[in-house]
Amino acid sequence: MVLGAGPGIGRSVARRFGAGGMPVTVVARSGPTVDATAASVRETGADVLGLAADVADEDGLRAALDTAQERFGVPDVLVYNAALVRPDGLGELDSAGQIAAWSVNVGGALTAAAHVLPGMAARGSGTFLVTGGMPQPHPAYVSLSLGKAGVRTLTELLDMQYREAGVHVAVVTVAGPVAPGTAWDPDDIAEHNWRLHHQPREAWTREVVH
Repeated sequence: MVLGAGPGIGRSVARRFGAGGMPVTVVARSGPTVDATAASVRETGADVLGLAADVADEDGLRAALDTAQERFGVPDVLVYNAALVRPDGLGELDSAGQIAAWSVNVGGALTAAAHVLPGMAARGSGTFLVTGGMPQPHPAYVSLSLGKAGVRTLTELLDMQYREAGVHVAVVTVAGPVAPGTAWDPDDIAEHNWRLHHQPREAWTREVVH
């Protein structure tokens, strides 16, 4: 299951897992984005479910997660790739703007984890991966710097709670602008997600920086 499955990392991750023989649920905010990503993933031969949901809408996100689990069961892997990426300097966003950014960058990940990880833990296996970024905070990207720091802390908390139950929680931190054919090619980043999911438990990695 890929949340934030738009063009770029989300689509590449969904295609990588589809090519690996797994059924895939792709979730994005807009219907056209969902349709385009689902069509791309179907090219791999995967069974694909496309759902439109805004990760900042808790009820809508939970409904999408329930629909996906009704179709495919508790996911083996959930990749949280949603983020609000935009420049904003100190004081340029009011409190409402910061909260709106936080709800996408962190809040949706928290909602998804709380909804899905208990089922993974009950089963005794699962992987929860988050696309991170901003390994160093930047004053021109205040909301994103705060959000990526928050989601990194969230994954640490989830690891503390669910590791012993067999759930692998990790961050794929992307340290540059994503674009095909560059050092931050989305297909290369997708490979990190694939490898993290398949790591043996004794070798689980908490973070990969690309």
